[in-house]
Amino acid sequence: MAGDGSAPARFWPAATGPVVLPDWYRPGTCPVGRLGSAYDLSGGPDLKSLGWILSVLGRPFRRRDVRTFVWMCVALLVMIGVYSALFHEIMEYEGQRYSWPTAVYWTIVTMSTLGFGDITFTSDLGRLFSVVVLVTGATFILVLIPFAFIQFVFLPWMEVRAAARAPRKVAEDVQGHIVLTDLDAVSSALVERAERADVPYVLLAADLPEALRLVDEGRSVMIGDLDDPDTYRRARVDRAALVVATRSDTSNTNVAFTVREISPTVPVAATASSGASVDILELAGCDQVLHLGQLLGEAMSRRVLGNDHRAHAIGSFDELVVAEATAAGTPFVGRTLVEIDLRGRFGVSVAGFLRRGELELASPERIVEPDDVMVLIGSFEQLESYDSEIGTPSVPDAGVVIIGGGRVGRAAAARLEAAGLSCRIVEQKEELIPPADDRYVQGDAAELEILEEAGLTSASAVLITTHDDDINIYLTIYCRRLRPELQIIPRANLERNVATLHRAGADSVLSYASIGATTIWNAMSRNDTVVLAEGLEVFRVPCPPSLAGTTLAEAEMRSRTGCSVVAVSTSGAMVTNPDPHRPLPAADELVLIGDSAAQSAFLEGFPVSARAGT
Repeated sequence: MAGDGSAPARFWPAATGPVVLPDWYRPGTCPVGRLGSAYDLSGGPDLKSLGWILSVLGRPFRRRDVRTFVWMCVALLVMIGVYSALFHEIMEYEGQRYSWPTAVYWTIVTMSTLGFGDITFTSDLGRLFSVVVLVTGATFILVLIPFAFIQFVFLPWMEVRAAARAPRKVAEDVQGHIVLTDLDAVSSALVERAERADVPYVLLAADLPEALRLVDEGRSVMIGDLDDPDTYRRARVDRAALVVATRSDTSNTNVAFTVREISPTVPVAATASSGASVDILELAGCDQVLHLGQLLGEAMSRRVLGNDHRAHAIGSFDELVVAEATAAGTPFVGRTLVEIDLRGRFGVSVAGFLRRGELELASPERIVEPDDVMVLIGSFEQLESYDSEIGTPSVPDAGVVIIGGGRVGRAAAARLEAAGLSCRIVEQKEELIPPADDRYVQGDAAELEILEEAGLTSASAVLITTHDDDINIYLTIYCRRLRPELQIIPRANLERNVATLHRAGADSVLSYASIGATTIWNAMSRNDTVVLAEGLEVFRVPCPPSLAGTTLAEAEMRSRTGCSVVAVSTSGAMVTNPDPHRPLPAADELVLIGDSAAQSAFLEGFPVSARAGT
């Protein structure tokens, strides 16, 4: 139920069947994801065009159009009267006499270019008058008739068809759906998650043209003003799983406050552009407020893996922790997973290896390479045991260069400095640089002198945080050429540029879309997703009914879907590296790792009976 873009194939049906009516004539009800409003007006051939007729009769035409049409009709009557009077005078001049009805008849026949020829002038004056009547009349009628047809026939017909494609109410049987207020990058990523998980959603649009554009894109849409409580009543917000507000801070505040008037319990998640807006949005009724700049900056800072060789936590499922650890400089390089035996030594499992955003699932004979980033899974105690033996107590600070001094760059710098790493921030706009802050270097990061002044030649990593993907790709290529061994972590503003940034040399790519969508999705229920890299996630699902009583070895999940099971939750206990020959109870939960395509393949191949948020 997630916006397949379907619409009624035709406006009026045959002799029997549903007739689509405009919502301003009779409010329609549309299930989420099924576009169009229909009413059964079966009864005979007289009703087959009833919807269109009612729409024309009931349409609130604009006064200007009606006034223009009336004046044009008056002008036509005046022309007919004047030309009929002149017809009489000229015929008298030629010695011919005709009645007034005949004069009107000749005028209309001539103006409409029918020209039957049964009544003609014999003088040059009469023939010249006939030409004037023909030209002026035909021109005027050619304007009047199309105007009347377009304004009072064609446009009403088009509006009725458009209204049928963009509903104004969610069906009464829909529940557990997501209500969205905008279709930005975060909401688009959230919609993709909802469609993969078969969770219904509805996107609110304030005006018909915008709604139709979204319908044409295959979105599930409902028309309604965001500040109108009735909009949320018609969206069945009291039975929704989540309301997501991703517009401006002030608009999000209004949305949250209005939703709370309808339902005090529905979860409301909102984005905040300013840190000062977080408290206000919470006071307005938001259960979760995402300061996306802060979230993205902190996520990027976590990718900066220093030389301490420690496991850096990036997410957790209850007591199960997902962490990253660099392999370079450890005794693991050049050895297989069987040889290093992390599970036997620390209880930690290696779920896979990340290399510039590409995940390679772990296998026993996989040899650890120097540029690998190991994805580790274990408990806090197990990872602490790993750190105590493999990690180093102190790390020489080579510094981190951050390109871009906006919200993301400042948040990343604060997190890195809290961890003991020094940062230099390159910012081109002087107004974004705090006074007397020697961390900042003003200038264009495309200039080598500026990067050298920021310390790129000796830095351990560079974060590229600008709002322009073209600039981010350019700087990624540039920095990779200057320092082939440098860790480069850019942000992506558009999903389609993630792969391009990886090809340009990025070690890892993060964006608002993935971070925001994951956090909002988790707000719908429990924390069931951890983002490792753009499009690459560890996620948790209930055991599919088709796998109940089946072993992991028999399921061949990895070869069939590309996902790998890294843990199983049994009776509340999380078991990493589960026994592949143990049958899976129906009550188990699976923790898997894979990219977006692998997740879709898994959910399609192994449908889950109950998902979080539904």
